[in-house]
This record gives sequence, C-alpha cells and structure tokens, in this order.
Amino acid sequence: MEVLLASVPVADLQVAMEWYGHLFGRAPDVVPNLKEVMWNVAGNGWLYVNEDPERAGRTLVTISVTDLEQFVAELGGRGINAGPIEAVGDAGRKANVMDVDENVISWIQVAVAG
Repeated sequence: MEVLLASVPVADLQVAMEWYGHLFGRAPDVVPNLKEVMWNVAGNGWLYVNEDPERAGRTLVTISVTDLEQFVAELGGRGINAGPIEAVGDAGRKANVMDVDENVISWIQVAVAG
C-alpha cells in the first residue's frame, strides 16, 4: 500500500474548511473540486474532508502525535479545545475533538515500550 486517505464527511464544506483550517493551522493542501479538500497529515497519510450531508457526523479518525500535551496546547492556541487527556489502557493516551458536524478526531500518543 502506498497512500492512506481517511474520509470525513461534512454537511457544509465551507464551514468545515474553516474549522479544519484551525485544527491543522493551515489551509488545505489540495482542493480538487468544490466538494472536497485534503490535508496531508503524515507522509502519505491524508485527511480527506468531503461534503456529504447524509453521512456527516458519523466518523472517527485517529491520528498519532509524539507529544500529546504539547499538541493539545497548540490546538487550544488555535481555538480548538480537546477533551481531557485520558489513558487508553497500557497502549497510550488520547484526547478527542469534535468538528462542527460532531465527527470525532482522536489524537493519541502511543506508549513507548520499555
């Protein structure tokens, strides 16, 4: 496999683009048409936000970060408040945010074995 596209359906793309712009701290990396935009998240991993009102609000996407506290603080500086940081068993920790359609973006920091 070469590329991952994780799709997040939204009701109104223009409203979602503003929210995701704050989430990532930048405009979309690719705008292929009036109904979809894409942000490069990591390497060949992309978050694909598309206007699809019937499916909006039913998605969970999880993205790993190296320093969850720092990342949550950066989100707060951009006006995005993450839920509390909580343990995920022995696997690591996570914090969730919900977009304007209530899709969940979960940020995780994987525990280092050792």
